[in-house]
Amino acid sequence: MKRAVIIIAALFVLITVGRHLRPTSTSDGFNINEFSELPVQVGGRIKPLDTVARNTLLVLASRQKVVSPSGQTLSPIEWLLDLTMRPEKADTYRVFKIEFPDDLGLPGLAQEGQRYYSFNDLLPHFEELNKLAENIDPEHKKRTPYEQQIYSLNQGLTLYHQVMHSLHPIRSKEGLDQLIDEYSSYKSLVLPAMQELRKQQAGEEHDTALLRDFIAYGDDYLKLSQTAYLRIVPPPPPANSMDDWENIGLDLLDVIKGEPISAYTTGYASLTMAYRANDVTMFNQTVGALRERFIADFPSEIKRVHFERVFNKIQPFALSMELYVLAFLAICISWLRWTTTLNKVAFWILLFALLIHTVGLISRMYIQGRPPVTNLYSSAVFVGWGAVLLGAFLERFYRNGIGAAMAALVGFCTLIIAHHLAMDGDTLEMMRAVLDSNFWLATHVVIITFGYSAMFFAGMLAIAFIIGGIFVRSFSQKSAQSLSGMVYGITCFATLFSLVGTILGGIWGDQSWGRFWGWDPKENGALMIVIMGAILLHARWGGVVRERGIMAIAVCGNIVTAWSWFGTNLLGVGLHSYGFTDKGFKWLAIFYLSQLVFILLANLPWSFWRSNFGTIQQSRKKSRGI
Repeated sequence: MKRAVIIIAALFVLITVGRHLRPTSTSDGFNINEFSELPVQVGGRIKPLDTVARNTLLVLASRQKVVSPSGQTLSPIEWLLDLTMRPEKADTYRVFKIEFPDDLGLPGLAQEGQRYYSFNDLLPHFEELNKLAENIDPEHKKRTPYEQQIYSLNQGLTLYHQVMHSLHPIRSKEGLDQLIDEYSSYKSLVLPAMQELRKQQAGEEHDTALLRDFIAYGDDYLKLSQTAYLRIVPPPPPANSMDDWENIGLDLLDVIKGEPISAYTTGYASLTMAYRANDVTMFNQTVGALRERFIADFPSEIKRVHFERVFNKIQPFALSMELYVLAFLAICISWLRWTTTLNKVAFWILLFALLIHTVGLISRMYIQGRPPVTNLYSSAVFVGWGAVLLGAFLERFYRNGIGAAMAALVGFCTLIIAHHLAMDGDTLEMMRAVLDSNFWLATHVVIITFGYSAMFFAGMLAIAFIIGGIFVRSFSQKSAQSLSGMVYGITCFATLFSLVGTILGGIWGDQSWGRFWGWDPKENGALMIVIMGAILLHARWGGVVRERGIMAIAVCGNIVTAWSWFGTNLLGVGLHSYGFTDKGFKWLAIFYLSQLVFILLANLPWSFWRSNFGTIQQSRKKSRGI
């Protein structure tokens, strides 16, 4: 039976991992894998088209898949292909998520049970949406929920339009089928048009029809230079700068300066024409040629781009989440049957999940070229990683399943938080100037975030103590002592790291802004964590509280840490206010209420504690005549 349990658990793990590693099939023979690896520049960062597709879909639809009207499920890169090369088809896909369509007040839009809408569904309402968006306050915190929904939808439509027109001019369907001819006509027109323009300026007779055609091209390409979201044209050798990429509109306007049309611009034109004509051979040859050109011009960067595409496909954090759930379930079952065997199985699953979590963390560091914590998203990933590491360490010594269970739970919850934070777009964004210091990111930020991990983990262990003490009959005096020791040890660790991190933050502040301390909300939050840790430790050392009191204080630590981590960002003030999220306040309030409930439970009279531990404490209380 033990062997069967181990085999079944191993199969579950293999199936979970296999789903993330299965190869991507080509779309009707088109080599979309190579296409997805073509590098572009967005927001100052070089990234593969695959990342652009995924991030755009997350912003628009809050998911990384598209269902066509025929019911076919498209991958993000397949959707991007249609959006940029077959826009008339992409306009029918429902990729705009609207949480409360009835509230928008747009006649004929809302359909019962529907939250996703296509570009064509929204097209009749564009004028009204634009009018509504013009009157919305640009400051985020001054918007009502209704205004925020209008604003987000309008921003999504703008992004959709910008991405759509990133690989070719803003033209009709017929124009997309003749892009190479258009570029040739434009190029041949530039020199004579400039001559005619000089004649016009000199008051001489000139060809007005030729100038009219030239101005029409110029207007189109000027609009394109202001609209195109992706910078697809790198500077030519020998510069090979990573900073001076151009979008297609700027590249076409450069022809007026006497520069040739970039091979990347004509390459994407050939790709568009081949894809629209279903010419698989030409498409694959052109993709291969573009990739070879990138390899020749940017050999090191193309490796990083390839790595990022593989990282996107495997999705190590999603895989870790699934394994954390599996480990948690195995531990819960172990408390009912096959205790020793399932405890070991769960521990190894947890270690495997931690390994994948670590690989994901290191992968992000390689792709971004930065330490692990650079924004709210990466802080959630790191907080979970730190908590799981601490939990695995405790489980190695105590072997009671509690450390592993809480580690799996915290790991899963923090990665869920990270998943929702990813809805804002690229999580590997360029650093803000105030944070652009690898030394301080690797010291102050990492240490203070590790302090968050430890405080949260201590608080979760305290919650396990409270639940076990009140509801679980088998929760014994030994279990209570073990958990109390865990909470104490982790709190010592958390207090030390929070103190060191706070001091380092002050030194960084002194070097950056000329003051060690400025009562910034984030600074106050860090200090509050140190104070909360000190309160717990001194209360224990002085005998002011016993087990229940220690647990209540540890749960208070969750509230303080959540305030320092997220709450300060919701204020919209201070040097550290750079991570506001629409739904952050609601979920933070729910979290606070849940923690207050656990604090109240911890203070219930012993008569409500059904565990063996509670019975013993009640007997001791009676024997003392209290």
